[in-house]
Amino acid sequence: MLLVHTRIKPSDLHGIGLFVVQPVPKGTHIWKYEPGFDIELTEERLQTLSEAARGQIVNYVYKSAVTGNWILCGDDARFINHSSEPNLGVVQVEGEQETRALAARDIQAGEELTLDYVIFPENDDLSTYHQG
Repeated sequence: MLLVHTRIKPSDLHGIGLFVVQPVPKGTHIWKYEPGFDIELTEERLQTLSEAARGQIVNYVYKSAVTGNWILCGDDARFINHSSEPNLGVVQVEGEQETRALAARDIQAGEELTLDYVIFPENDDLSTYHQG
């Protein structure tokens, strides 16, 4: 669940990106997993979906390093793109299932939110779902 105001729009990095509306100070929590809002899918549940649905979903999920299940953001956080010089990082908050995304530095209004996807090595498993 997003914790700051954002908009999606075309990205210079990849297709569509997620951009902050107002300045965000370093350390601000940007996103957190919210059960019932964000969707957690087991591998078994993912397999029960149609091929078309799986092909679409794998573009937006990440695999939890904690549970091993797939997480689908219930909002536009799924449009956070990769950068090797990201403005977001992750932190584990005690008592929470998933890591939170937070501002790794001050982020200016209108700036695209980015994460270094290398922090999700479990996502290598997604290659089995992509076609072509």
